[in-house]
Amino acid sequence: MRKPQGQHSKETQGTLRIIGGQWRSRKLSFKAAEGLRPTSDRIRETLFNWLSPHIHDASCLDLFGGSGALGLEALSRYAAHCDFVEADTQTCRQIREHLITLKCNKAAVHCQTAEAYLASTAVTQQIIFIDPPFHQDLLAPTIAALAKQHLANGTLIYVETAANEPLPALPENWYIDKDKRAGNVSYRLISVHA
Repeated sequence: MRKPQGQHSKETQGTLRIIGGQWRSRKLSFKAAEGLRPTSDRIRETLFNWLSPHIHDASCLDLFGGSGALGLEALSRYAAHCDFVEADTQTCRQIREHLITLKCNKAAVHCQTAEAYLASTAVTQQIIFIDPPFHQDLLAPTIAALAKQHLANGTLIYVETAANEPLPALPENWYIDKDKRAGNVSYRLISVHA
């Protein structure tokens, strides 16, 4: 997310709009910390069209919680639960505040890195969102850590990167089902075949 012209602070005020489900059109404000770049409305619309047969009652994992855009959108569309993982303390606090604002008790916020979470927790969620800050070399170690997990057959994994960032090698049983590009962003939906 770019800073407004004339803004010299590392933080700017951002607004997240939930685009579908029970909280459709709700707007949530957040301080946009460095590297925080919520998934655009257009991309979220496409992603949740892809996920529409699977999202209801699904358990979700948002590994780079950030603004909370992906996990909150999933919860708005009646996912059963979402675990948000976010390394930045202030950003974790903001996700918790969003959940309170929305009166949502179907989520947990884990203030730690994705790698630390994956090293200490067995992943049982059916839908996993991986949308790390761009160009910080976080995707390859995250995929490697997830590959060590015994993911269930049919687990769906969403991966978002900068368009000029190569996708790391995927485990043999991960298959790219959908792959699109919007501007400078590439995004894909991957299914696990156990």
